Amino acid sequence: MTLGLILVAAVVLLALSNGANDNFKGVAALFGSRTVGYWTALAWATVTTTAGSLAAIALAEELLKRFSGKGLVPDALATTEPYLVAIVAGAALTIVVASAIGLPISTTHALTGAMIGSGWMAVGSAVNLGALGKTVVLPLLLSPALAVALGAGVYVALRSLRRASGLARAEDSCVCLEEVPVALVAQGRAMALQATPPAVRVAIRHQAECEGRYSGRIAGVSSQRLVDVAQFISAGVVSFARGLNDTPKIAAVLLASPLLGPTGSLVLVAVAMAIGGVVGARRVAETMSRKVTAMSTGQGLSASLSTGTLVLAASMAGLPVSTTHVTVGSLVGIGLCNGKADFSVIRTILLSWVATLPIAAVLSAMVYAAAR
Repeated sequence: MTLGLILVAAVVLLALSNGANDNFKGVAALFGSRTVGYWTALAWATVTTTAGSLAAIALAEELLKRFSGKGLVPDALATTEPYLVAIVAGAALTIVVASAIGLPISTTHALTGAMIGSGWMAVGSAVNLGALGKTVVLPLLLSPALAVALGAGVYVALRSLRRASGLARAEDSCVCLEEVPVALVAQGRAMALQATPPAVRVAIRHQAECEGRYSGRIAGVSSQRLVDVAQFISAGVVSFARGLNDTPKIAAVLLASPLLGPTGSLVLVAVAMAIGGVVGARRVAETMSRKVTAMSTGQGLSASLSTGTLVLAASMAGLPVSTTHVTVGSLVGIGLCNGKADFSVIRTILLSWVATLPIAAVLSAMVYAAAR
């Protein structure tokens, strides 16, 4: 019973850390393109991710089975509490450290590394690494490359469509103005506000306030408003797909515990992920939204569309792709097209991805030795 309670507590910690590291990834392009502010983006991510998490109760049975550990290690080990505690704790500790320094890493990678590390500590070479090939490793390796290609392709296609339709970008004729309704004047030794006739003056603003805005109307509706709404919806789809894809991975380890059934496990993980995202998403949000590449609203829409398409398709097919890899890949694709990708940041993120699996494996092995 004691290890069972520790297992539940470790799952809650993993879900909290997953929320902090992953919750903002679906809306990274929405915030990065300055379409909405941080708190609006975070609220939308939380609502739509939670919806995806709850939908996993009915739609994600295949992922629940895949991340239970069966097939990778002997069935007798896969259901033991020391092994399950080690998996969850090793993955959670890895993600906590990454979130604290603002690095977006993959929960899928962390869980995979933890399963290998604790399994190797328990049964040595009896770990069936071949079980990870087509079902886990291949999707994780291919998804970033596909996301780069799809992100760039969607952006080029939408840009061509905009030009063909005759819509102009607003910065082509953008002048920033501000109203000056009052003036500060001196009256002897005192200073006072004196009303003046309304006036305007030219003002220099951040380039992003004008960049990437669109003029013109489509079917009587502002083209910029249509882009904003489309980006908002696509960001919601990404977050929904992330909830659908990530929640079963975390909840799977609770299936062997008598304390919670599949539905209770998924609900617990969904709530903890939402709380973790609200409390701890800021550092990773800045990295994902502002540091990988600068982007306009149209480019943000392209990134959201490509990310949502890949993650949702993978979730429905039961393939454990990483939302992190797909989101970053889409942003890199946009950065390659607009020439604004920050390769020093991208290199740091890639190195953190390489380190995730071995670090999680070592931590999980240590926890297993202690729990056993």
